[in-house]
Amino acid sequence: MLRFAPSPTGDMHVGNLRVAIFNYIVSRQRGEKFLIRIEDTDKERNIEGKDKEILDILNLFGIKYDQVVYQSSNFHIHQQMAKKLLEEKKAFVCFCDEEELKFQREKAKIEKRPYRYSGKCENLTKSEIEKLMAKKKPYVVRLRKPSENIRFKDEIKGEFDFSPFEVDSFVILRSDFTPTYNFACAIDDMLYDISLVIRGEDHLSNTPKQIHVRNALGYNKEIKYAHLPIILNEEGKKLSKRENHASVKWLLEEGFLPDAIANYLILLGNSFEKEVFTIDEAIEFFDLNKISKAPAKFDLEKLKFLNKEHLKRIQNISSLLGYNKMYEDLLKIFRDESVTLKEIKEKFDKVFKKAEDNEFKEEREILKKEILEKELEENYDEFKKRIMKNTGLKGKKLFMPLRELFINQKHGAEIKDLYKAMKPYLKEVIKKR
Repeated sequence: MLRFAPSPTGDMHVGNLRVAIFNYIVSRQRGEKFLIRIEDTDKERNIEGKDKEILDILNLFGIKYDQVVYQSSNFHIHQQMAKKLLEEKKAFVCFCDEEELKFQREKAKIEKRPYRYSGKCENLTKSEIEKLMAKKKPYVVRLRKPSENIRFKDEIKGEFDFSPFEVDSFVILRSDFTPTYNFACAIDDMLYDISLVIRGEDHLSNTPKQIHVRNALGYNKEIKYAHLPIILNEEGKKLSKRENHASVKWLLEEGFLPDAIANYLILLGNSFEKEVFTIDEAIEFFDLNKISKAPAKFDLEKLKFLNKEHLKRIQNISSLLGYNKMYEDLLKIFRDESVTLKEIKEKFDKVFKKAEDNEFKEEREILKKEILEKELEENYDEFKKRIMKNTGLKGKKLFMPLRELFINQKHGAEIKDLYKAMKPYLKEVIKKR
């Protein structure tokens, strides 16, 4: 089984969506189930409703999953596993308070060395522990650091080797007895028989800790890892959550199609013979092992190009935007000259508004009177011939105000095409000018 394990703590980042897409594709390639695990262990940072938003986004992108679970529902199992490790002396209780730990961190910073737990509580006797507990002194549970190096092969980045010093004696249960991220994650991967973990490279330092948890619990099934290179912004820095286009929600609100966003995220760090495709099409040729090891730069212009290509594939644009079918031909004209759904919608909505431009106000009034007083010709050439003859207008003073009467813009599609598309409701539109 493969899994996507988001935290309900904010808007979905494009990097997280890329992780979900890759896990979904590989699960289908391997014929394995795909699990969504909402990692809600950090109660203070959880935002109500974000779990539903995550699932809604996955559904919108056509990412099909077999099961949804919440990490918090396994707290009792996490606690049982911590108790087992304590009984086997593989873990220990730590009474060091936050002030003391903060001092140790600051000291390490001043001495320019990585902070590691001092080991102060590692060898407390049973009577010392009982005395401290009798005083109701709060404590956490730490897993003893490994006795040997933790080694694993990453499917993308190759071989890794972490020393016991790098893994450290880390906390597995907080003072409120809730599990920490690495402990809960490692146990849940065991519980759901996860075979491959695909996630961002910012989790790379977590991997030896999670392997150490499983080793300590005697779990001997191999779980493989693939850490995706980070996504960079235009300046070559890590794409921050504060940047608009880092948010999937923002991209959707701006009118980018799910198919185009998915297409772009699959292309990041990859090279295929085919450039424009859907997630389902990518299942046929995607190869996790061929992803570039280097970070990939997010290029909004490339996404715009792909969005335009996917817009061309849409046959029923009126239905997608929630408009009457009678406007389909006009919407297709706007589609062919636009980059996003938002742009199409803005152009279409403008058609039904009063003209605000004063440059050709007089010419518009002349044309408006001529068009509304007579029946519209079947053919645009006949319509144009009559308009030119009866108004005496020509060139810029004819075509710019005429286009403004049609679509409330001076520039745009050929008036001939607009006339054909809008003829059934053209007079209704012109009356609004």
